[in-house]
Amino acid sequence: MESKDYLKDISEIKNMMNKSSRFISLSGLSGILAGIYALVGAFIAHNIIQEIKIIENPLKRFFVIFDTVTTLFVVAVSVILLSIFTGIVLTVRKAKKNNARIWDGSSKRLVINFLIPLVTGGLFCLVLIDKAVFGLIAPATLIFYGLGCINASKYTLGDIRYLGLINVALGLVATQFVGYGLYFWALGFGVMHIVYGAVMHFKYDRIK
Repeated sequence: MESKDYLKDISEIKNMMNKSSRFISLSGLSGILAGIYALVGAFIAHNIIQEIKIIENPLKRFFVIFDTVTTLFVVAVSVILLSIFTGIVLTVRKAKKNNARIWDGSSKRLVINFLIPLVTGGLFCLVLIDKAVFGLIAPATLIFYGLGCINASKYTLGDIRYLGLINVALGLVATQFVGYGLYFWALGFGVMHIVYGAVMHFKYDRIK
């Protein structure tokens, strides 16, 4: 009996230490919604790209492509901002429900470690746009986003590491299929986010 109580105490202490060092209020539902936003964005981008393909004049197509890049950039940024906003709202709601602090040492470390690869990747993508290397933009976003997830996984629920590894793998594979990057992007940011969010929701959120 004493042995069971001892093991229970150790387990409780371990859980307390884990909560103090990791931000565990991430919402699974926000992952699902982010995936849906990404799929909608990919659908819009796909339709825009298809309109370019029907232009027969090479010179006209060249100039239209540059204008289209700006439009696609706006679509991508809109998806990102909407995902971030949704994530913040749902995470704050979950944290309040669990009486957990929202902005503490663990959440700060989470954000910083996530943003380092993400900002680096964003700057790298701007270089790719400047050099007109459009075919590697989608793979680059997948790779750097995946690295951000892996880097941040040390300060939140470890499941996000698998999402990161999958996105890095998809990004690397996408570099070998230039021209199909949007489909990999939809798979990584869309489908994988929905799967990840569903797993997180049923594994952590639903039991609360």
